[in-house]
This record gives sequence, structure tokens and C-alpha cells, in this order.
Amino acid sequence: MNRKSFLVLLALVAVLGGIGLGLFWKDLGAWRNSDAKIGAKLFDKLAVNDITGIKLTDGKDSVSLAIKDKHWVVEQRNGYAANNQDIGDLLIKLTDLKVVQTEAVGDSLLPRLNLVDPAKVDAKDAKSVEAAGTRLELLDKSGKVAGTLLLGKKVIKTEDSPLPIKPQTPVGRYVLSPASATVLVVSDALVVAEANPARWLAKNFFKADRIRTLSSGGDAAWKIARPEEYGQWKFADGGGELDASAAVGAVNALAGLAFSDIALDVKPDSLDKPRTFVADTYDNLVYTIKVAKKADSDDYFLTVAISGEAPRQRTPEKGEKAEDKERLDKQFSETLAKLDERVKAEKELAQWTFVVAGKTLEPVLKTRADLIAKPRKPGGGMPPGMPPGMFPGMR
Repeated sequence: MNRKSFLVLLALVAVLGGIGLGLFWKDLGAWRNSDAKIGAKLFDKLAVNDITGIKLTDGKDSVSLAIKDKHWVVEQRNGYAANNQDIGDLLIKLTDLKVVQTEAVGDSLLPRLNLVDPAKVDAKDAKSVEAAGTRLELLDKSGKVAGTLLLGKKVIKTEDSPLPIKPQTPVGRYVLSPASATVLVVSDALVVAEANPARWLAKNFFKADRIRTLSSGGDAAWKIARPEEYGQWKFADGGGELDASAAVGAVNALAGLAFSDIALDVKPDSLDKPRTFVADTYDNLVYTIKVAKKADSDDYFLTVAISGEAPRQRTPEKGEKAEDKERLDKQFSETLAKLDERVKAEKELAQWTFVVAGKTLEPVLKTRADLIAKPRKPGGGMPPGMPPGMFPGMR
């Protein structure tokens, strides 16, 4: 290489270096202007214990979570209890939220990232609603905004898989900080941050277990009972042979029901033509459950009232040894304390009307005819086509 070529190359390196340096300082200026740098925390000074309110708003809905009487509640559901775990998870994630990337995005591209302010959305325009982000506001003890963020589209990672449809996992989210035009990508998708009030309800429901008798009123009246806790279910009036699996299905359904929402416009005492179920338990508790079909839906309205009190004294077991008494008494006392706490919470449910999926109620909604065991086919018990003598002792 001659001297002239070397000088030309050196000049080119200097020009490229100058351009690169200029871009570096431009990017650095953008970071400074947005007050966000890679690895920086968006809510570094957030005092979680001082947050007493959370508000989430999108183009369709809004939810306000607030602390009332030392408990989180959902204000849009008449103060029904909120899910403490989800609220705690959200606040912790916000304190750890880090910037992992920035995007130089113009206003015209914000709709693609769902970063349009909900306040600017036309609720009658579906495209406008779809483009809206979710505005998150954190409120302090005085009701002032302690932090705010506009949440946009989630960043999705497609996992390697031999399957035709690749698994996808949310790994981050596009966001906008107040008074900043720089779009940031943060380290968590914040999937719980939804503006749907039903999403934030505490889903602890009643659990009618250890049932002794279960009855259904109305045109499809029936009552089943068992003489002991692990005994066989039978019709209480003794008429007809009960389908054991159908009986167990109905009983188990009442021990595992869940609700999807609270009905604000339906009072517990105003259900239209409800069907009533009464479950009497071995804990001396009586659950009175009323259900009514929700119009234009597969869901049902449901109310529940609990009466009675669990036994205060333990009945000694037959042949119980003296050395076992202390252990069994302690176990009974601990179980009773947990049951009392559960029943106290369940009795408070009487003031609400719940929305429950019809599918989960199907085992209970059966008629008496549905509960009668079907006659066995002649030669039943042997699968069709099974050669005789395959299992010794079977005829």
C-alpha cells in the first residue's frame, strides 16, 4: 500500500468513526431525554408499601383496586375482595422492571404497538379500541399518582419445537413512560396487568364437602343420602336404584365450584325461578344454593347461604388409646380452627350473586331420572367381542 492509499483509508476510517460517534451521542441523548438506559429500573424508587391504589384503563374497560379496611378490593364489583397474590406479584414485578431495548417509533406507528393513550380512543371504532394501550396508575396514601406507565403489545418469544405449532411465551412488553416519546421494551410482559375487573377478583369460593345429604327442589326434585361418610349413596326415599357415579359427580361438583364474575344487577333474593339445592354436611353445616339460568348465555347466576356450626368437641374413636388422645385432640383443634376461618369467609358470600359456568354445574343440575341407574344389558360386564374364558372366574 502506497502513502496516498494509506491516507485515503485513514480519512475513511475517521469519517466512519465520526458518524458512529455522532450516532452514539445521539442515542445517548435519547436515553438521557427519556431518563431510561439499558438495565435501568423504571420504578427504582417505588415504595410498594405506600401504594394503596392501582388503576388500569384500556380502550374497553377500567378497573380500580384499592385498600379498604386493610384489604384490597375491586371497586367496580361493589368492593368485592381482590386477588392479593396477583396484586403483590404485579407490584414486585414493577419494582424489578428493567429496560432492555429502545425503539425510535413515530406517532403513526404507535397503534401497531398498542401504545395509543386510552383517553384518545374512540370507543365506537373497533380499530381505535384495538390500538389502545393499558394505562397503569399507582396511587399513594394521599390518592396522588405515584407512578404511571402505558403498557403496549407483549413481546413474544417463539420456542423451538418439533410440533407444527411452535409454543410462544411472553417475555417482555412495549411501554411508554410519561413525557417521553421513546418507546421502551421492558423485561417482563406484565400479563396480569389487565383492565378487566373480573380478572382481579379473589376466586376463593365455598366448598361444600363431607356432605351427608344433598337435595334438589323444583320439578326435578330428588334427595340422596349416605348412612356414613364413606358409605354408598342412595335415594333418601328408598325408591329406585341410584347411579353411584352420578351421585358422586353431583357431590364432588359442590366441593369444587368456581365463579367467573360478580353479577352487579342481580340481588341474591331476586333470582328468577331459581332451583334450590340443600347440602347437609357431617360438620353440621347446611349449604343452601340457588341457581338460575342467565339469559342468552350458558352461565348461571348462583347464590349461597351457610348456616350451622361445626361440633366443638371431638368424639373419641372406638378403641382409642390414652396415648393417642393428646395427638388427636390437637389435630381436631387445628382442623376446627381452619374450618371456622373458612366458614366465616363463606358466610360473607351470602351478600353476592355469582356468575358460574353451566358446564361446572351440569353434574348437580340432573333430574331424578338422570340419577337412576340404567339397566344393565344382558351379559353386561364383558366388553363386546371379548372371548369367553379370557379372565378366569368371570362368566
